[in-house]
Amino acid sequence: MSDFNQPLGGNDMPRFGGPATMMRLPSATTAEGLDAAFIGVPLDIGTSNRPGARLGPRQIRDESRMLRPYNLATRAAPFDSLQVADLGDVAINTFHLPKSMDIITAFYDEVLGHDCTPLTLGGDHTVTLPILRAVAKKYGPVGLIHVDAHADVNDTMFGEPIAHGTPFRRALEEQLIEGTRVVQIGLRGTGYSAEDFDWCRRQGFRVVTAEECWYRSLAPLMDEVREQLGAGPVYLSFDIDGLDPSVAPGTGTVEMGGLTGAQGLEIVRGAWGLDLVGGDLMEVAPPYDPSGNTALMGATLLYEMLCVLPGVKRGV
Repeated sequence: MSDFNQPLGGNDMPRFGGPATMMRLPSATTAEGLDAAFIGVPLDIGTSNRPGARLGPRQIRDESRMLRPYNLATRAAPFDSLQVADLGDVAINTFHLPKSMDIITAFYDEVLGHDCTPLTLGGDHTVTLPILRAVAKKYGPVGLIHVDAHADVNDTMFGEPIAHGTPFRRALEEQLIEGTRVVQIGLRGTGYSAEDFDWCRRQGFRVVTAEECWYRSLAPLMDEVREQLGAGPVYLSFDIDGLDPSVAPGTGTVEMGGLTGAQGLEIVRGAWGLDLVGGDLMEVAPPYDPSGNTALMGATLLYEMLCVLPGVKRGV
């Protein structure tokens, strides 16, 4: 019998029953003793189009009941390698976005203080900024793999510096990320000017548009990404709208021509070997996801992030 927490199996409890936690793992009230933790941040007051991502953490957890503990593709056995639990949701202030930023950072300060790696269920993409503030306190500026339809580097939105379209400009300004160690994958759609993506390139970001990904495996790209990011700490932020709406329609700002589900898996699996210090899956909006497939895609990608954390064993 393993000493590590295990997800509740489908032969022990029907998949439509059991605890409403990520992968039906045990819940915990503190990160003490944990190597990694799933954390929900039910916030969507930073969105600019369709709301609903506040309901994402709950729906991702619900759909995660389909996931099993062993990764048959990569042979990763995360629950035989790490102590993992679900820490529940951050108690954000749903009426005050700046206050919520401070609440989120304080929560992650505590988690990281226990040397626990956070994997976050969003919530809109504003949430990544306060997480990175906590991550940078512990590790200094980090490398970033950012999967998204949008660059999220607006200076302001409706005059406000904090919103789901601004986090990575703020992160660079606050020296939370290293510009030459940032890779953005899946950017696409219409914009207001070429500046939407060119600003990123001027900061040293590698921008890989969705068009560059069409009809190809992304495994060779991830070989290059690992070489670029090197040995330092790396954070992985995955907006579900990086995937094409045919795969993941349940989000607030859909753009056609996105990544396939298989390409999303290739990106996350391609982070194996990097010093991954955290990850998130953002912008799942259940009101636009009647089948639950978008939330299931999100849950699967979060599980794959767990599988590539340092210290996870792989079978032969």
